[in-house]
Amino acid sequence: MFDLNKEGNRPMNTFDRRHFLMAGASASALAAVGALQASSASASVLQAPTVDKLSIRVVVDSSYDLFFRPNKVGGVAITPPPRAADFRRGLHNEWGLSLWMESMSANEARTIMLDYGYSQNVLFNNMELLGIDPRKLDAMIVSHGHYDHFGGLMGFLDKYRSVLPSGVKLYAGGEDNFCRRYNGAPGQFSDFGALDRRELAARNITPVLADKPAVVVNHAFTTGPIKRRSIERVLPNTHVEFGVKNGVGCDVGQYLSADMAGKTVPDEHLHEHATCYNIKGKGLVVISSCGHAGIVNSVRQAQEVSGVEKVHAIVGGFHLGPAPKDYLTQVVAEIKKLNPDVLIPMHCSGLNFVQEARAQMPENVLVTTTGSMITFGA
Repeated sequence: MFDLNKEGNRPMNTFDRRHFLMAGASASALAAVGALQASSASASVLQAPTVDKLSIRVVVDSSYDLFFRPNKVGGVAITPPPRAADFRRGLHNEWGLSLWMESMSANEARTIMLDYGYSQNVLFNNMELLGIDPRKLDAMIVSHGHYDHFGGLMGFLDKYRSVLPSGVKLYAGGEDNFCRRYNGAPGQFSDFGALDRRELAARNITPVLADKPAVVVNHAFTTGPIKRRSIERVLPNTHVEFGVKNGVGCDVGQYLSADMAGKTVPDEHLHEHATCYNIKGKGLVVISSCGHAGIVNSVRQAQEVSGVEKVHAIVGGFHLGPAPKDYLTQVVAEIKKLNPDVLIPMHCSGLNFVQEARAQMPENVLVTTTGSMITFGA
């Protein structure tokens, strides 16, 4: 997982030793949570609900294409965003992701919001231009503890909490998603924030720890923590601090050994989870907001907990933008083995991923843009 001390027997200097200790701590954390997953996953298979139709509106993504055209791949249709009535206004894109998901099962409609982008101003602008009505919301999900996925959340709640259902739930993954994150190298850290329970409580939101697979409002399900079982590895991203300081952070005692408290290590996103739908007659739609735990791992987790093997679509951020070419080629080959009808990369997937996926799976790739609508099912 970590490439330690490449020069073999050379004595480690202070920098090498620090990395060695941090890598060991991170590996210990991953091993501990892996044991928990292995003991619980086999007993956590759920009855995956089936929906007739699903539409995903891309509220915030990292790019916008003015010339985007309708397309259809593998039975999945995509349409461009509506043009703003006022020519002086336009959709904004930024580093981050937010998806508005509406599903139908018979005559029953459900709406779920997955992630909230980096900033509230971009989120509000795009919601208004796309005609999104927060009063329709039935549930909320945060995929993992990165600010570009929950940065707009508190502003969203400040503006719309009064029109949301009084008991609306926020599925926030496991305890690890509340840890504080840092950007940069050791000794040069910059704060990357933490999802704060106190701020959620002040807005009358009680998070649900989706540390096991769970059905969401009778239409979707969350995979729970994603087991690491493929060739995939977590590519460099943030560092994570285990523990609570001044009321903010994660309770390490809930999922790791006590000796992990206070440590700051390379981030393995131990409680990242994926959001999934089972489309009638089509199969699974697996939505990975960033896929740090591995997109193949995410799909296999969805298959295991739902008992549904057929993969209709793999959607979202796959965090392969920084992937080396040989590793990227291997991962796309593993994705191909899953035999999805359509592959829909967003956000942190990377142009390199799109190019490699089109080379290996030319009939299966569907690109998106901020504001576009993706439709699955009848």
